[in-house]
Amino acid sequence: MLQRRGLTRAALATLAVLWAAPRALADNVELPHDWQLGMQPAASPVREHIDVLNNELLIIISLIVLLVLGLLLYAIVKFSAKRHPVPSKTTHNPLLEVTWTIVPVIILAVIAVPSFKLMYYMDRVPHADLTLKVTGHQWYWSYNYPDQGNLSFDSNMMPVAEQIKEGKPRLLEVDNPIVVPVGSVIRVLITSTDVIHSWFMPSMGVQEYAVPGRVNQAWFSVDHEGTYYGQCNQICGINHPFMPIKIVALPKADFEKWLSEAKKKFSADAAPQGTPTHPATLVAKATEARPARLDAPSGN
Repeated sequence: MLQRRGLTRAALATLAVLWAAPRALADNVELPHDWQLGMQPAASPVREHIDVLNNELLIIISLIVLLVLGLLLYAIVKFSAKRHPVPSKTTHNPLLEVTWTIVPVIILAVIAVPSFKLMYYMDRVPHADLTLKVTGHQWYWSYNYPDQGNLSFDSNMMPVAEQIKEGKPRLLEVDNPIVVPVGSVIRVLITSTDVIHSWFMPSMGVQEYAVPGRVNQAWFSVDHEGTYYGQCNQICGINHPFMPIKIVALPKADFEKWLSEAKKKFSADAAPQGTPTHPATLVAKATEARPARLDAPSGN
């Protein structure tokens, strides 16, 4: 009996650890977690505006569903075969036809006004405190701070085994994250060297395509310090799922310290940045699988 109680307590303790581990991880970084309702918490003004529009649309669509459901139930009860054994032969009702044409137009106009405001707010970049240039490659990201001494570095996914060993989110941890100051407006210039990628940061409300030969623009401002993750959400080839994005937001004083250290680190780095064999080697190591054929079709 005592042995069974001991095994039961051990099993309960193990379950508690397994339950607490992902929740503890979610408390430290901005990631979805088990039993979460709604979307990821907003970390930027852009994302806050997106959430406001989403909540407004949720109210509108709920009212539409209730209205349609009410009309359906009303028609089922009032115009049932028992109440009307001889069906009406009415074919036109001008008032009803005008109503079901005008009302949807009014609803679309109500939705359009805040939508256009949000699009303009997202598209118009305010005066930027910092510029970040993002370049997509198959299959990694390159980052450049043009107004900070032209600081540049590559960001690759860490090996999966190392991520799990260190308790990091799987397929999201990188070797060199983006570091930005809290409360500053960050202008992001996004391009690509090969195929179309997509720089997607859910908590920032940023999703911009990286197109070869074109520079697209976006912006964000981080409200509070923390660690934020994103991914390429464009099917850009065989290793598409292994292009994570990591942003670390620091207070301005800590950002200045990181900046001075990063300039020394990446300027002294002897390995050339963005060489043709660099991404293929690191992706093969990160995924711990067979090395991808460099002549494989890109999937676009």
